Amino acid sequence: MNYPVWDVAFGAGLLMALVAGIHVFVSHFAVGGGLFLILTEIKARRSGDTALLGWLKAHTKFFVLLTVVFGAVTGVGIWFTIGLISPTATSDLIHIYVWGWAIEWVFFFLEISAALFYLYGWDKLEPKVHQWYGWIYFWTAFASMVVINGIITFMLTPGKWIEDHQFWTGFFNPTYWPSLAFRSCLSLSLAGIYALITASLIKDADLKARIVRWASLWTVPTLLLLPLCAKWYIGRIPADLWASAQGAMPTGSRFALYACCFLGITLLLALVALVMPRRLHIAFALIVAVAALGAMDSFEFVRESVRKPYVIANYLYANSLYSAAIPGDGGFTVPGVNQAGVLNAARFISTRTLTPANQVAVGHEIFRVECQACHTPTGYRGIHQLIEKRQWDPDKVHAMLGGIYLMHNGVMPDFAGTDAEREALVAYVNSLQSIHPAEIADGHEVYERNCAMCHQVKAADHLFSNLPRDPQQATDALKDLTSLFPVMPDLKLPEGERRALVAWVNTQRAAFPAPAAPAKGGN
Repeated sequence: MNYPVWDVAFGAGLLMALVAGIHVFVSHFAVGGGLFLILTEIKARRSGDTALLGWLKAHTKFFVLLTVVFGAVTGVGIWFTIGLISPTATSDLIHIYVWGWAIEWVFFFLEISAALFYLYGWDKLEPKVHQWYGWIYFWTAFASMVVINGIITFMLTPGKWIEDHQFWTGFFNPTYWPSLAFRSCLSLSLAGIYALITASLIKDADLKARIVRWASLWTVPTLLLLPLCAKWYIGRIPADLWASAQGAMPTGSRFALYACCFLGITLLLALVALVMPRRLHIAFALIVAVAALGAMDSFEFVRESVRKPYVIANYLYANSLYSAAIPGDGGFTVPGVNQAGVLNAARFISTRTLTPANQVAVGHEIFRVECQACHTPTGYRGIHQLIEKRQWDPDKVHAMLGGIYLMHNGVMPDFAGTDAEREALVAYVNSLQSIHPAEIADGHEVYERNCAMCHQVKAADHLFSNLPRDPQQATDALKDLTSLFPVMPDLKLPEGERRALVAWVNTQRAAFPAPAAPAKGGN
Protein backbone atom coordinates (compact mmCIF):
# COMPACT_ATOMS: atom_id res chain seq x y z
CA MET A 1 0.00 0.00 0.00
CA ASN A 2 2.98 2.28 0.49
CA TYR A 3 4.44 1.75 -2.96
CA PRO A 4 3.28 1.72 -6.59
CA VAL A 5 2.75 -1.57 -8.41
CA TRP A 6 5.25 -2.60 -11.07
CA ASP A 7 3.30 -4.00 -13.99
CA VAL A 8 4.93 -6.96 -15.76
CA ALA A 9 2.61 -8.31 -18.45
CA PHE A 10 3.66 -11.98 -18.21
CA GLY A 11 3.89 -11.91 -14.42
CA ALA A 12 6.36 -10.36 -12.00
CA GLY A 13 6.74 -13.74 -10.31
CA LEU A 14 8.05 -15.33 -13.49
CA LEU A 15 10.56 -12.51 -13.94
CA MET A 16 11.77 -13.03 -10.39
CA ALA A 17 12.04 -16.77 -11.02
CA LEU A 18 14.16 -16.14 -14.12
CA VAL A 19 16.61 -13.83 -12.34
CA ALA A 20 16.75 -15.76 -9.07
CA GLY A 21 16.92 -19.20 -10.69
CA ILE A 22 20.08 -18.36 -12.59
CA HIS A 23 21.70 -16.65 -9.61
CA VAL A 24 20.93 -19.49 -7.20
CA PHE A 25 22.33 -22.04 -9.64
CA VAL A 26 25.61 -20.11 -9.74
CA SER A 27 25.73 -19.10 -6.06
CA HIS A 28 25.43 -22.69 -4.87
CA PHE A 29 28.30 -23.62 -7.16
CA ALA A 30 30.24 -20.80 -5.49
CA VAL A 31 29.90 -22.61 -2.16
CA GLY A 32 30.51 -26.21 -3.20
CA GLY A 33 33.03 -25.20 -5.85
CA GLY A 34 35.17 -23.50 -3.23
CA LEU A 35 35.56 -26.72 -1.29
CA PHE A 36 36.16 -28.59 -4.55
CA LEU A 37 39.05 -26.24 -5.44
CA ILE A 38 40.90 -26.52 -2.18
CA LEU A 39 40.49 -30.29 -1.74
CA THR A 40 41.46 -30.95 -5.35
CA GLU A 41 44.58 -28.80 -4.92
CA ILE A 42 45.55 -30.69 -1.78
CA LYS A 43 44.95 -33.99 -3.57
CA ALA A 44 47.05 -32.93 -6.58
CA ARG A 45 49.97 -31.57 -4.54
CA ARG A 46 50.15 -34.65 -2.31
CA SER A 47 50.31 -36.95 -5.32
CA GLY A 48 52.56 -34.64 -7.35
CA ASP A 49 49.98 -34.53 -10.15
CA THR A 50 51.13 -31.48 -12.15
CA ALA A 51 48.63 -32.18 -14.93
CA LEU A 52 45.74 -32.02 -12.46
CA LEU A 53 47.16 -28.79 -11.00
CA GLY A 54 47.34 -27.30 -14.48
CA TRP A 55 43.68 -28.10 -15.13
CA LEU A 56 42.69 -26.81 -11.68
CA LYS A 57 44.39 -23.49 -12.37
CA ALA A 58 42.30 -23.05 -15.54
CA HIS A 59 39.19 -24.25 -13.70
CA THR A 60 39.82 -21.60 -11.03
CA LYS A 61 39.65 -18.85 -13.65
CA PHE A 62 36.37 -20.25 -14.94
CA PHE A 63 35.12 -20.48 -11.35
CA VAL A 64 35.98 -16.87 -10.48
CA LEU A 65 34.57 -15.40 -13.68
CA LEU A 66 31.30 -17.27 -13.21
CA THR A 67 30.77 -16.84 -9.48
CA VAL A 68 32.46 -13.57 -8.56
CA VAL A 69 31.54 -11.65 -11.73
CA PHE A 70 28.35 -13.17 -13.14
CA GLY A 71 27.09 -14.37 -9.75
CA ALA A 72 27.57 -10.95 -8.17
CA VAL A 73 25.77 -9.21 -11.04
CA THR A 74 22.76 -11.56 -10.86
CA GLY A 75 22.75 -11.15 -7.07
CA VAL A 76 22.35 -7.41 -7.51
CA GLY A 77 19.66 -8.24 -10.08
CA ILE A 78 17.69 -10.08 -7.39
CA TRP A 79 17.74 -7.05 -5.10
CA PHE A 80 16.74 -4.77 -7.97
CA THR A 81 13.89 -7.05 -9.05
CA ILE A 82 12.47 -7.81 -5.61
CA GLY A 83 12.73 -4.12 -4.72
CA LEU A 84 10.38 -3.33 -7.60
CA ILE A 85 8.07 -6.34 -7.20
CA SER A 86 7.74 -6.40 -3.38
CA PRO A 87 9.19 -3.17 -1.95
CA THR A 88 7.49 -3.57 1.42
CA ALA A 89 8.76 -7.14 1.80
CA THR A 90 12.26 -5.98 0.87
CA SER A 91 12.06 -3.24 3.48
CA ASP A 92 10.75 -5.66 6.10
CA LEU A 93 13.48 -8.22 5.47
CA ILE A 94 16.15 -5.55 5.72
CA HIS A 95 14.76 -4.10 8.94
CA ILE A 96 14.02 -7.44 10.60
CA TYR A 97 17.46 -8.86 9.76
CA VAL A 98 19.59 -5.75 9.41
CA TRP A 99 22.45 -7.25 11.45
CA GLY A 100 22.13 -10.54 9.62
CA TRP A 101 22.55 -8.79 6.28
CA ALA A 102 25.46 -6.76 7.67
CA ILE A 103 27.23 -9.97 8.71
CA GLU A 104 26.46 -11.59 5.35
CA TRP A 105 27.89 -8.63 3.44
CA VAL A 106 31.11 -8.87 5.47
CA PHE A 107 31.34 -12.56 4.59
CA PHE A 108 30.65 -11.72 0.95
CA PHE A 109 33.45 -9.12 0.88
CA LEU A 110 35.90 -11.62 2.39
CA GLU A 111 34.66 -14.30 -0.01
CA ILE A 112 35.32 -12.17 -3.10
CA SER A 113 38.70 -10.98 -1.81
CA ALA A 114 39.83 -14.52 -1.00
CA ALA A 115 38.68 -15.78 -4.42
CA LEU A 116 40.74 -13.13 -6.21
CA PHE A 117 43.81 -13.81 -4.05
CA TYR A 118 43.39 -17.54 -4.71
CA LEU A 119 43.18 -16.98 -8.48
CA TYR A 120 46.11 -14.61 -8.77
CA GLY A 121 48.20 -16.48 -6.20
CA TRP A 122 48.66 -19.68 -8.18
CA ASP A 123 52.15 -18.73 -9.38
CA LYS A 124 53.00 -16.13 -6.72
CA LEU A 125 52.24 -17.70 -3.34
CA GLU A 126 53.65 -20.62 -1.41
CA PRO A 127 51.34 -23.67 -1.63
CA LYS A 128 50.33 -23.53 2.04
CA VAL A 129 49.54 -19.80 1.86
CA HIS A 130 47.64 -20.32 -1.36
CA GLN A 131 45.61 -23.11 0.27
CA TRP A 132 44.83 -20.87 3.22
CA TYR A 133 43.17 -18.43 0.84
CA GLY A 134 41.18 -21.34 -0.55
CA TRP A 135 39.98 -22.30 2.91
CA ILE A 136 39.12 -18.69 3.74
CA TYR A 137 37.09 -18.49 0.54
CA PHE A 138 35.16 -21.68 1.22
CA TRP A 139 34.28 -20.94 4.83
CA THR A 140 33.18 -17.37 4.14
CA ALA A 141 31.11 -18.53 1.15
CA PHE A 142 29.51 -21.23 3.29
CA ALA A 143 28.90 -18.75 6.12
CA SER A 144 27.22 -16.42 3.64
CA MET A 145 24.84 -19.24 2.65
CA VAL A 146 24.20 -20.04 6.32
CA VAL A 147 23.00 -16.47 6.92
CA ILE A 148 20.94 -16.14 3.74
CA ASN A 149 19.34 -19.55 4.34
CA GLY A 150 17.93 -18.33 7.64
CA ILE A 151 16.29 -15.33 6.01
CA ILE A 152 14.92 -17.24 3.00
CA THR A 153 13.41 -20.01 5.14
CA PHE A 154 11.97 -17.40 7.50
CA MET A 155 9.82 -16.15 4.62
CA LEU A 156 8.26 -19.60 4.25
CA THR A 157 8.07 -20.70 7.89
CA PRO A 158 8.45 -17.77 10.31
CA GLY A 159 7.19 -20.05 13.07
CA LYS A 160 6.91 -18.47 16.51
CA TRP A 161 8.43 -15.22 15.23
CA ILE A 162 4.83 -14.26 14.42
CA GLU A 163 4.26 -14.15 18.18
CA ASP A 164 7.51 -12.78 19.63
CA HIS A 165 9.28 -11.00 16.70
CA GLN A 166 12.66 -12.17 18.01
CA PHE A 167 15.64 -12.32 15.61
CA TRP A 168 16.80 -15.85 16.45
CA THR A 169 13.27 -17.26 16.62
CA GLY A 170 12.73 -16.28 13.01
CA PHE A 171 16.24 -17.16 11.89
CA PHE A 172 16.28 -20.72 13.26
CA ASN A 173 12.79 -21.37 11.97
CA PRO A 174 11.19 -24.82 11.35
CA THR A 175 12.71 -25.32 7.87
CA TYR A 176 16.15 -23.81 8.60
CA TRP A 177 18.12 -27.02 9.17
CA PRO A 178 16.54 -29.18 6.44
CA SER A 179 17.01 -26.34 3.97
CA LEU A 180 20.66 -25.92 4.96
CA ALA A 181 21.25 -29.66 4.54
CA PHE A 182 19.49 -29.64 1.16
CA ARG A 183 21.43 -26.63 -0.12
CA SER A 184 24.74 -28.00 1.17
CA CYS A 185 24.22 -31.28 -0.71
CA LEU A 186 23.17 -29.38 -3.80
CA SER A 187 26.28 -27.19 -3.60
CA LEU A 188 28.57 -30.21 -3.52
CA SER A 189 26.68 -31.80 -6.42
CA LEU A 190 27.06 -28.66 -8.51
CA ALA A 191 30.79 -28.53 -7.76
CA GLY A 192 31.17 -31.86 -9.53
CA ILE A 193 28.74 -30.99 -12.33
CA TYR A 194 30.51 -27.74 -13.17
CA ALA A 195 33.85 -29.58 -13.10
CA LEU A 196 32.52 -31.81 -15.88
CA ILE A 197 32.17 -28.76 -18.13
CA THR A 198 35.83 -27.75 -17.99
CA ALA A 199 37.00 -31.39 -17.86
CA SER A 200 35.17 -32.13 -21.11
CA LEU A 201 37.52 -29.74 -22.94
CA ILE A 202 40.68 -31.64 -21.94
CA LYS A 203 42.52 -33.39 -24.79
CA ASP A 204 44.41 -35.85 -22.57
CA ALA A 205 42.03 -38.81 -22.18
CA ASP A 206 43.73 -40.14 -19.03
CA LEU A 207 43.58 -36.76 -17.27
CA LYS A 208 39.97 -36.28 -18.33
CA ALA A 209 39.05 -39.70 -16.92
CA ARG A 210 40.72 -38.95 -13.58
CA ILE A 211 38.91 -35.63 -13.22
CA VAL A 212 35.53 -37.05 -14.25
CA ARG A 213 35.83 -39.85 -11.70
CA TRP A 214 36.86 -37.36 -9.01
CA ALA A 215 33.96 -35.04 -9.93
CA SER A 216 31.55 -37.99 -9.79
CA LEU A 217 32.51 -38.58 -6.15
CA TRP A 218 31.07 -35.12 -5.48
CA THR A 219 27.98 -35.48 -7.63
CA VAL A 220 26.53 -38.98 -7.32
CA PRO A 221 26.46 -39.46 -3.49
CA THR A 222 25.07 -35.99 -2.84
CA LEU A 223 22.39 -36.39 -5.51
CA LEU A 224 21.31 -39.58 -3.74
CA LEU A 225 21.05 -37.67 -0.45
CA LEU A 226 18.90 -34.87 -1.89
CA PRO A 227 15.57 -36.78 -1.79
CA LEU A 228 16.09 -37.49 1.93
CA CYS A 229 16.80 -33.80 2.58
CA ALA A 230 13.75 -32.82 0.51
CA LYS A 231 11.53 -35.21 2.50
CA TRP A 232 12.85 -33.70 5.74
CA TYR A 233 12.20 -30.22 4.34
CA ILE A 234 8.61 -30.98 3.29
CA GLY A 235 7.93 -32.59 6.65
CA ARG A 236 8.72 -29.28 8.38
CA ILE A 237 6.37 -27.22 6.22
CA PRO A 238 3.03 -26.53 7.97
CA ALA A 239 0.32 -28.89 6.76
CA ASP A 240 -2.02 -26.11 5.62
CA LEU A 241 0.65 -24.52 3.42
CA TRP A 242 1.63 -27.83 1.83
CA ALA A 243 -2.04 -28.73 1.30
CA SER A 244 -2.57 -25.49 -0.59
CA ALA A 245 0.19 -26.51 -3.00
CA GLN A 246 -1.83 -29.60 -3.90
CA GLY A 247 -5.22 -27.93 -4.26
CA ALA A 248 -7.03 -26.25 -7.13
CA MET A 249 -3.83 -24.57 -8.31
CA PRO A 250 -1.22 -27.27 -7.57
CA THR A 251 1.92 -25.43 -8.69
CA GLY A 252 3.89 -26.78 -5.74
CA SER A 253 3.09 -30.46 -6.20
CA ARG A 254 3.49 -30.19 -9.98
CA PHE A 255 6.96 -28.70 -9.71
CA ALA A 256 7.86 -31.22 -6.99
CA LEU A 257 7.24 -33.86 -9.64
CA TYR A 258 9.38 -31.89 -12.12
CA ALA A 259 12.16 -31.66 -9.53
CA CYS A 260 12.11 -35.44 -9.03
CA CYS A 261 12.22 -36.03 -12.79
CA PHE A 262 15.10 -33.62 -13.38
CA LEU A 263 16.96 -34.99 -10.38
CA GLY A 264 16.63 -38.52 -11.74
CA ILE A 265 17.83 -37.40 -15.17
CA THR A 266 20.81 -35.60 -13.64
CA LEU A 267 21.78 -38.66 -11.60
CA LEU A 268 21.45 -40.95 -14.62
CA LEU A 269 23.60 -38.67 -16.78
CA ALA A 270 26.22 -38.37 -14.03
CA LEU A 271 26.41 -42.16 -13.83
CA VAL A 272 26.84 -42.35 -17.61
CA ALA A 273 29.74 -39.90 -17.36
CA LEU A 274 31.26 -42.01 -14.59
CA VAL A 275 31.01 -45.17 -16.69
CA MET A 276 32.48 -43.54 -19.82
CA PRO A 277 34.77 -40.77 -18.46
CA ARG A 278 37.14 -40.70 -21.43
CA ARG A 279 34.34 -39.99 -23.90
CA LEU A 280 32.86 -37.02 -22.05
CA HIS A 281 31.94 -34.28 -24.56
CA ILE A 282 31.19 -30.63 -23.83
CA ALA A 283 27.63 -31.03 -25.18
CA PHE A 284 26.98 -33.91 -22.77
CA ALA A 285 28.43 -31.95 -19.83
CA LEU A 286 26.17 -28.99 -20.66
CA ILE A 287 23.13 -31.29 -20.80
CA VAL A 288 23.98 -32.53 -17.30
CA ALA A 289 24.19 -28.91 -16.12
CA VAL A 290 20.85 -28.02 -17.76
CA ALA A 291 19.17 -31.01 -16.09
CA ALA A 292 20.60 -29.91 -12.72
CA LEU A 293 19.35 -26.37 -13.38
CA GLY A 294 15.88 -27.81 -14.06
CA ALA A 295 15.95 -29.71 -10.77
CA MET A 296 17.07 -26.71 -8.76
CA ASP A 297 14.66 -24.26 -10.37
CA SER A 298 11.80 -26.71 -9.85
CA PHE A 299 12.68 -26.90 -6.16
CA GLU A 300 12.70 -23.10 -5.92
CA PHE A 301 9.29 -23.01 -7.64
CA VAL A 302 7.98 -25.43 -5.02
CA ARG A 303 9.26 -23.26 -2.18
CA GLU A 304 7.84 -20.08 -3.68
CA SER A 305 4.46 -21.54 -4.64
CA VAL A 306 3.94 -23.13 -1.22
CA ARG A 307 4.54 -19.75 0.41
CA LYS A 308 2.15 -17.91 -1.92
CA PRO A 309 -0.03 -15.89 -1.66
CA TYR A 310 2.10 -14.58 1.19
CA VAL A 311 5.45 -12.87 0.76
CA ILE A 312 6.20 -13.70 4.39
CA ALA A 313 3.92 -16.58 5.39
CA ASN A 314 0.94 -15.58 7.55
CA TYR A 315 2.36 -12.08 7.93
CA LEU A 316 2.65 -10.04 4.72
CA TYR A 317 0.86 -10.46 1.40
CA ALA A 318 -0.20 -8.55 -1.71
CA ASN A 319 1.14 -4.99 -1.92
CA SER A 320 1.88 -4.23 1.75
CA LEU A 321 -1.08 -5.94 3.44
CA TYR A 322 -0.38 -7.39 6.88
CA SER A 323 -2.13 -10.28 8.56
CA ALA A 324 -4.86 -9.32 11.01
CA ALA A 325 -3.12 -11.52 13.59
CA ILE A 326 -0.50 -8.80 14.06
CA PRO A 327 -2.39 -5.54 14.44
CA GLY A 328 -0.49 -2.33 13.89
CA ASP A 329 2.36 -3.61 11.75
CA GLY A 330 2.88 -1.24 8.86
CA GLY A 331 -0.48 0.40 9.48
CA PHE A 332 -2.13 -1.71 6.77
CA THR A 333 -3.88 -4.59 8.48
CA VAL A 334 -7.03 -6.11 7.01
CA PRO A 335 -9.37 -4.60 9.64
CA GLY A 336 -7.81 -1.17 9.11
CA VAL A 337 -8.18 -1.33 5.33
CA ASN A 338 -11.71 -2.68 5.69
CA GLN A 339 -12.60 0.41 7.66
CA ALA A 340 -10.71 2.99 5.58
CA GLY A 341 -11.14 1.34 2.18
CA VAL A 342 -8.45 0.38 -0.33
CA LEU A 343 -8.92 3.61 -2.25
CA ASN A 344 -8.00 5.63 0.82
CA ALA A 345 -5.34 3.29 2.26
CA ALA A 346 -3.25 2.71 -0.87
CA ARG A 347 -1.01 5.67 -1.61
CA PHE A 348 -0.63 5.09 -5.35
CA ILE A 349 -4.26 4.98 -6.46
CA SER A 350 -5.22 7.36 -9.22
CA THR A 351 -8.96 7.38 -8.48
CA ARG A 352 -10.20 7.88 -4.93
CA THR A 353 -13.91 8.14 -5.72
CA LEU A 354 -15.88 5.10 -6.83
CA THR A 355 -18.86 5.66 -9.14
CA PRO A 356 -20.94 3.35 -11.38
CA ALA A 357 -19.18 4.84 -14.40
CA ASN A 358 -15.63 4.03 -13.23
CA GLN A 359 -16.36 0.77 -11.39
CA VAL A 360 -14.37 -1.46 -13.76
CA ALA A 361 -11.38 0.93 -13.89
CA VAL A 362 -11.29 1.19 -10.10
CA GLY A 363 -11.64 -2.59 -9.85
CA HIS A 364 -8.55 -2.91 -12.03
CA GLU A 365 -6.59 -0.71 -9.63
CA ILE A 366 -7.77 -2.79 -6.67
CA PHE A 367 -6.75 -5.95 -8.55
CA ARG A 368 -3.24 -4.53 -9.04
CA VAL A 369 -2.91 -3.68 -5.36
CA GLU A 370 -4.38 -6.84 -3.83
CA CYS A 371 -4.13 -9.63 -6.41
CA GLN A 372 -1.28 -8.93 -8.80
CA ALA A 373 1.40 -10.25 -6.45
CA CYS A 374 0.23 -13.75 -7.47
CA HIS A 375 -2.08 -13.33 -10.48
CA THR A 376 -2.09 -11.54 -13.81
CA PRO A 377 -5.22 -10.70 -15.82
CA THR A 378 -4.34 -13.05 -18.71
CA GLY A 379 -0.74 -14.25 -18.17
CA TYR A 380 0.87 -16.36 -15.42
CA ARG A 381 -1.87 -17.63 -13.10
CA GLY A 382 -4.21 -15.52 -15.17
CA ILE A 383 -7.64 -14.79 -13.73
CA HIS A 384 -9.16 -14.95 -17.21
CA GLN A 385 -7.97 -18.53 -17.72
CA LEU A 386 -9.14 -19.65 -14.27
CA ILE A 387 -12.63 -18.28 -14.78
CA GLU A 388 -12.84 -19.58 -18.31
CA LYS A 389 -11.75 -23.06 -17.22
CA ARG A 390 -14.51 -23.22 -14.60
CA GLN A 391 -16.98 -21.24 -16.70
CA TRP A 392 -18.01 -18.89 -13.93
CA ASP A 393 -20.67 -16.45 -14.99
CA PRO A 394 -20.82 -12.95 -13.38
CA ASP A 395 -23.15 -14.12 -10.59
CA LYS A 396 -20.83 -16.98 -9.73
CA VAL A 397 -17.78 -14.69 -9.67
CA HIS A 398 -19.66 -12.39 -7.31
CA ALA A 399 -20.53 -15.28 -4.99
CA MET A 400 -17.04 -16.77 -5.01
CA LEU A 401 -15.22 -13.53 -4.23
CA GLY A 402 -17.44 -13.15 -1.21
CA GLY A 403 -15.70 -16.15 0.38
CA ILE A 404 -12.26 -15.87 -1.19
CA TYR A 405 -10.53 -16.64 2.10
CA LEU A 406 -11.97 -20.18 1.95
CA MET A 407 -10.26 -20.98 -1.33
CA HIS A 408 -7.19 -23.23 -1.55
CA ASN A 409 -7.89 -24.89 1.79
CA GLY A 410 -8.35 -21.60 3.57
CA VAL A 411 -4.83 -20.38 2.77
CA MET A 412 -5.98 -17.50 0.55
CA PRO A 413 -6.01 -14.21 2.50
CA ASP A 414 -9.28 -12.35 2.78
CA PHE A 415 -10.13 -9.38 0.61
CA ALA A 416 -9.31 -6.09 2.32
CA GLY A 417 -11.61 -3.16 1.62
CA THR A 418 -15.23 -2.07 1.65
CA ASP A 419 -18.15 -3.94 0.15
CA ALA A 420 -18.36 -1.36 -2.65
CA GLU A 421 -14.70 -1.95 -3.47
CA ARG A 422 -15.26 -5.69 -3.55
CA GLU A 423 -18.07 -5.08 -6.04
CA ALA A 424 -15.66 -3.04 -8.16
CA LEU A 425 -13.16 -5.92 -8.14
CA VAL A 426 -15.96 -8.29 -9.19
CA ALA A 427 -16.88 -5.93 -12.03
CA TYR A 428 -13.29 -5.86 -13.26
CA VAL A 429 -12.88 -9.65 -13.07
CA ASN A 430 -16.14 -10.10 -14.95
CA SER A 431 -14.93 -7.69 -17.62
CA LEU A 432 -12.10 -10.11 -18.46
CA GLN A 433 -14.49 -12.66 -19.93
CA SER A 434 -17.98 -13.26 -21.18
CA ILE A 435 -19.21 -16.75 -20.36
CA HIS A 436 -22.68 -18.23 -20.65
CA PRO A 437 -22.22 -21.83 -19.50
CA ALA A 438 -24.66 -24.55 -20.41
CA GLU A 439 -26.05 -26.85 -17.74
CA ILE A 440 -23.66 -29.67 -16.82
CA ALA A 441 -24.79 -33.26 -16.49
CA ASP A 442 -21.56 -34.73 -15.09
CA GLY A 443 -21.28 -34.43 -11.30
CA HIS A 444 -17.49 -34.44 -11.24
CA GLU A 445 -17.40 -31.55 -13.69
CA VAL A 446 -19.90 -29.65 -11.53
CA TYR A 447 -17.57 -30.24 -8.58
CA GLU A 448 -14.47 -29.10 -10.48
CA ARG A 449 -16.11 -25.89 -11.65
CA ASN A 450 -17.84 -24.89 -8.45
CA CYS A 451 -16.38 -26.69 -5.43
CA ALA A 452 -12.79 -27.83 -5.99
CA MET A 453 -11.18 -24.50 -5.13
CA CYS A 454 -12.33 -24.91 -1.50
CA HIS A 455 -13.04 -28.64 -1.07
CA GLN A 456 -10.65 -31.50 -1.72
CA VAL A 457 -11.48 -35.16 -2.14
CA LYS A 458 -9.35 -36.98 0.41
CA ALA A 459 -9.76 -40.36 2.02
CA ALA A 460 -9.49 -38.77 5.45
CA ASP A 461 -12.18 -36.13 4.85
CA HIS A 462 -15.94 -36.39 4.73
CA LEU A 463 -16.69 -34.53 1.52
CA PHE A 464 -19.59 -32.16 2.18
CA SER A 465 -20.08 -33.65 5.64
CA ASN A 466 -23.15 -31.48 6.30
CA LEU A 467 -24.86 -32.66 3.13
CA PRO A 468 -27.69 -35.19 3.70
CA ARG A 469 -27.01 -38.63 2.24
CA ASP A 470 -30.52 -38.99 0.88
CA PRO A 471 -30.28 -37.85 -2.79
CA GLN A 472 -33.49 -35.82 -2.81
CA GLN A 473 -32.81 -34.17 0.54
CA ALA A 474 -29.27 -33.34 -0.58
CA THR A 475 -30.48 -31.91 -3.89
CA ASP A 476 -32.94 -29.69 -2.04
CA ALA A 477 -30.30 -28.65 0.51
CA LEU A 478 -27.98 -27.44 -2.25
CA LYS A 479 -30.57 -24.81 -3.16
CA ASP A 480 -29.30 -22.82 -0.18
CA LEU A 481 -25.60 -23.47 0.47
CA THR A 482 -25.47 -21.04 3.36
CA SER A 483 -27.86 -23.30 5.29
CA LEU A 484 -25.20 -26.03 5.14
CA PHE A 485 -22.40 -23.72 6.22
CA PRO A 486 -22.93 -20.00 6.83
CA VAL A 487 -19.78 -18.80 5.05
CA MET A 488 -20.44 -20.81 1.88
CA PRO A 489 -20.94 -18.70 -1.25
CA ASP A 490 -24.61 -18.37 -2.18
CA LEU A 491 -24.37 -20.20 -5.51
CA LYS A 492 -27.59 -20.94 -7.37
CA LEU A 493 -26.99 -24.17 -9.27
CA PRO A 494 -29.66 -25.53 -11.64
CA GLU A 495 -31.51 -28.58 -10.32
CA GLY A 496 -29.91 -30.88 -12.90
CA GLU A 497 -26.42 -29.85 -11.77
CA ARG A 498 -27.39 -30.28 -8.13
CA ARG A 499 -28.63 -33.83 -8.79
CA ALA A 500 -25.48 -34.71 -10.72
CA LEU A 501 -23.27 -33.27 -7.97
CA VAL A 502 -25.11 -35.19 -5.25
CA ALA A 503 -24.78 -38.46 -7.17
CA TRP A 504 -21.04 -37.95 -7.62
CA VAL A 505 -20.45 -36.82 -4.01
CA ASN A 506 -22.20 -39.95 -2.72
CA THR A 507 -19.89 -42.15 -4.77
CA GLN A 508 -16.88 -40.38 -3.25
CA ARG A 509 -17.99 -40.79 0.34
CA ALA A 510 -19.35 -44.31 -0.11
CA ALA A 511 -16.45 -45.65 1.94
CA PHE A 512 -17.61 -43.72 4.99
CA PRO A 513 -20.34 -45.22 7.13
CA ALA A 514 -23.55 -43.26 7.37
CA PRO A 515 -24.04 -41.46 10.69
CA ALA A 516 -25.69 -43.64 13.28
CA ALA A 517 -29.37 -42.98 13.76
CA PRO A 518 -30.24 -41.37 17.11
CA ALA A 519 -31.49 -43.82 19.71
CA LYS A 520 -35.25 -43.88 20.16
CA GLY A 521 -36.67 -43.13 23.55
CA GLY A 522 -38.06 -45.95 25.67
CA ASN A 523 -38.12 -47.56 29.06
